[in-house]
Amino acid sequence: MTKRSIATVSLSGALDEKLRAIAAAGFDEVEIFENDLLSFGAGPRDIARLCGDLNLKICAFQPFRDFEGMPEPQRARNFARAERKFDLMQELGTDLLLICSNVSPASLGGIDRAADDFRELGAHAAKRGLRVGYEALAWGRHVNDYRDAWEIVRRADHPAIGVILDSFHALAPGFPVRAMASIPGDKIFLVQLADAPKLELDILSWSRHFRSFPGQGDLPVGEFMQAIAATGYAGPLSLEIFNDQFRAGSAAQTAVDGLRSLILLEDQLAPDWPKFAAEPLAPKAKSGGTGFIEFAVNETKAGDLARLFSQLGFRKTGKHRSKAVERWSQGKVEIVINCETDGFAHSHYVTHGPGVCAIALDVDNAGLAMQRAETLKARTFYQPVGPGELEIPAIHGVGGSLLYFLDQAGKNWNTDFEPVASDASTDALLAVDHIAQSMPYDEMLSWLLFYTGILDLKRLPQMEIADPRGLVQSQAIINADQSLRFVLNGSSANRTLPARFISEFFGSGVQHVAFSCRDIFATVAEMRKRGADFLDIPDNYYDDIEAKYDLAPELMAQLRANHILYDREGDGEFFQVYTHIFDERFFFEIVERRNYQGFGAANAGIRLAAQAREVRPASMPRV
Repeated sequence: MTKRSIATVSLSGALDEKLRAIAAAGFDEVEIFENDLLSFGAGPRDIARLCGDLNLKICAFQPFRDFEGMPEPQRARNFARAERKFDLMQELGTDLLLICSNVSPASLGGIDRAADDFRELGAHAAKRGLRVGYEALAWGRHVNDYRDAWEIVRRADHPAIGVILDSFHALAPGFPVRAMASIPGDKIFLVQLADAPKLELDILSWSRHFRSFPGQGDLPVGEFMQAIAATGYAGPLSLEIFNDQFRAGSAAQTAVDGLRSLILLEDQLAPDWPKFAAEPLAPKAKSGGTGFIEFAVNETKAGDLARLFSQLGFRKTGKHRSKAVERWSQGKVEIVINCETDGFAHSHYVTHGPGVCAIALDVDNAGLAMQRAETLKARTFYQPVGPGELEIPAIHGVGGSLLYFLDQAGKNWNTDFEPVASDASTDALLAVDHIAQSMPYDEMLSWLLFYTGILDLKRLPQMEIADPRGLVQSQAIINADQSLRFVLNGSSANRTLPARFISEFFGSGVQHVAFSCRDIFATVAEMRKRGADFLDIPDNYYDDIEAKYDLAPELMAQLRANHILYDREGDGEFFQVYTHIFDERFFFEIVERRNYQGFGAANAGIRLAAQAREVRPASMPRV
């Protein structure tokens, strides 16, 4: 089985913190980044002992910069520097030094000149039983293409000199990867992996700030790996990520994300690369929408929340057999209100206040879903259940909430709930349309990989939404039949509505739930009769909509009167209306889709501004 590795530069913290996080995540090997070692208080022998204690092999020390093609006296100085690095490597217990292509203005071009330098350096390294790998930086002064780096290694023709191939440096400039297949596998000393979003940036800035783990970006890392497979390469796969979010985040979580990305990549490649077939990953279970959404509240808030659900047309359809838990239903939507003073929901309420503590997803095979989630390092959850109560497999999700997996064919609500008679004939809401979760911006890539790795979800293009107090990044992920949609929202600005939700909710979580209906005007009219009220939208918005779409006067009058927002995509139409924010924490959305696939992104700024007018100022204390 291929060894999994990661460069210490990919994580935040001091070197010992990084190494412990890497080992705890389950990596086999590690690349020691020079700056991490230079800034650490202990020596290389101490680091070697720590890695030994953690069962981590140091597969490489890197980077050694500006080596090849230098004029004298810098050339002689470089060989002296290399000898010092060889001393250090032997203390660390690693045999591979990564040298990246020269970027110095003083460097001289010429493939033969560079090959001569590496041949001589190879002789020095071989005397110590060491190796040197040469990597083409995409912004190298004379060598920026892996094909040129390989030609230099080929001409150097020394067993201690090989090439290092990095997916970012090959894919970001758009170099063809098929030529890699002609490189002998034993001359590839290390393969480094990184993905990245497609951005209009100079390649150096792109590389230094926006790399991501495989599967989190837009580069064809799979194609790169197919080319590597053709070489017969048998060494480790090592993640080398430069990312501002990762540097600011949790080293432990970033390490888990990194390992998760490698497991997913290996699973993708396994059919064509037998070495990855040793640990098959359970296939993704087919999702079928939301089974239920559970809210954790106290007794007072339970009454307030039940009143709001009643105004929205929900019916109380069940009472838990042994707990202070109620079931509310409408169409295919199932809501659980939990005001127990014990158990997970209560702990979630104590930590976060009123809010969604759990989401249950309908899947065709809950066992497979759990097996896949556990292999991908998700945190499982177990709690005692009473006699005759349903035990539902679960993992921890965003903000520590729970994600349950319900077998579509076998779920039975009556197991836990005593039924309450109600009339479903007036149900106007159909199903959960989407669930929006707010989180710190630097967690978005992590949860994107979590959802798309475990579930049959694909990501849509990321959107940038204007909040009155800053920008919000919004990432939608959906399944094939669009019965399951999540929207992940994050913001670096600390006064935006999602950021304030996080600070006042004490962490990430569900900020709003959208329900679908067939006729939004009839639905809203019935809700108003039951006492519901909705977010006020300014007339200026409707003046603009009228001019933009030339809507019929009757339709415009209905939109204005009901505070309903409108959007159009081609021949598709979208209608949406929002409740007021409940306890300054979460809210609900009612939508009607008419051949429309999006989420009303054009209206998000209007909604955020309207909500900002309603919530108390951030500086005002809660009373």
